[in-house]
Amino acid sequence: MNTNDSRSKLEDIVKGAVIEGTADHCTAARNFLCRRFSTSTTVKTDFESKAIIKKEQAECLTQFAKEFGLWITGAPDPLKFLARGGEASVYFDGSSKSVIKYNDGIYYATWLEFLNSILIHNLLFPNTAYSLTGFTHIEAVLYAVLRQPFVTSDDAVDLSDVNRLLSFNGFENKMRNGVKTNNYYNKELGIILEDIHDENVIVNSNTLFFIDTVFYTAFLY
Repeated sequence: MNTNDSRSKLEDIVKGAVIEGTADHCTAARNFLCRRFSTSTTVKTDFESKAIIKKEQAECLTQFAKEFGLWITGAPDPLKFLARGGEASVYFDGSSKSVIKYNDGIYYATWLEFLNSILIHNLLFPNTAYSLTGFTHIEAVLYAVLRQPFVTSDDAVDLSDVNRLLSFNGFENKMRNGVKTNNYYNKELGIILEDIHDENVIVNSNTLFFIDTVFYTAFLY
């Protein structure tokens, strides 16, 4: 899943260090926040107390996007609408064979956690990597606008195959009351992967494509 360069970037993300030598918009936005806010390694705790931080980060990202030409005006084309998930509205772009996701980052306590998750996904699953198009406001709420390759399924996903692939790459499946969950933890890397079920992974030509992931940085689970 990852090369030595990817491993180094993953370590920087977990440590909250600025990632050098990468010029994509997502890394730039993450570095912008990283210079101003610390990276949390406490998983999904104190959401309410972090609400102020998330609001401050939203204001920073709005400033960043407008300054660097990443602010998007105008609503998405309703004719291209595909689906609404837990945190994103999904639109299809036939010209580029990709989907465009308007994500409000609701699963994350802060926007820095959200951008870290996107970058971790891109490093571990480059065949479905996101590119950050920019940011926008919809009804006064900040959304990240992401583009991702469109992948179709040609078979049902076997979650045991998903488990084997993740286990091979150092992710331990977390048990609850002796039963496997959809959550994984990589102790060596210090990252958590959650909510891996058959709607978030697609199989095509016997290859697994992870299309929706939720990552958190954490030293302890």
